Amino acid sequence: MIDLAYYQEMIPELTRGFWLSVKIIVPSATLGLIIGVLVGAVRGMEYPRFLVKPFNVYVSLVRGPALLVQIFVCYYGLPELAMLVRPFFEAHGLPPVWKILYLSPYAASVLVFSLCSGGYHSEYIRGAILSIKKGQFLAAEALGFTKRQMFWTVVIPQAVRRAWPGCGNEVIYLIKYSSLAFVVSAKELTGASMSLANSTFRFTETFFAAGLYYLFLVTVATWILNRLEKAYAIPGFGRA
Repeated sequence: MIDLAYYQEMIPELTRGFWLSVKIIVPSATLGLIIGVLVGAVRGMEYPRFLVKPFNVYVSLVRGPALLVQIFVCYYGLPELAMLVRPFFEAHGLPPVWKILYLSPYAASVLVFSLCSGGYHSEYIRGAILSIKKGQFLAAEALGFTKRQMFWTVVIPQAVRRAWPGCGNEVIYLIKYSSLAFVVSAKELTGASMSLANSTFRFTETFFAAGLYYLFLVTVATWILNRLEKAYAIPGFGRA
């Protein structure tokens, strides 16, 4: 028998968690894509090795450790680092910039998800740049394009179109692993579900409803990504 009283309590709680998930996902996806384009461009274009190396290290760091470990390091590890550097700043009368290392659950989640997503986006962008034929670069140079003009008018429009399916897939993954924000006490959708289920012991109904919320998010994101892909598609470009 359906317990309407429980659903009247559950739906508002999950809805609040849903909106916090959206507030985490949207900026993380946007920042991640921006980071991915910039890092992927540096790694894909022929820049000096000393410029590329730090970005390669960054990508290895965000793709290597488990995302859960990265969240713990950011939320719990950075405050410990702040405690270590605080005496030095206070002894030398420096501005207390160490305070920025104390992140809220929301800020820590957005920071980690943006950096992680940016690392994966950069691989898609780098691969797309490498797939562009060298003759196009030579033609742009022959026409007198500067490197900046070549980047923004020749390389990026093609690379983003070619990388878009992979980048879109990363956005879908981001929606799912945003659920890890609950481990640092962010009451997003999964956190709200855990709290509600633990207090009522109605695990099946609660997590089934949470799954429907995530399904809705993925469906909407997929529809938006497909619409953007079609809107910016060039007839015959990248198709047999």
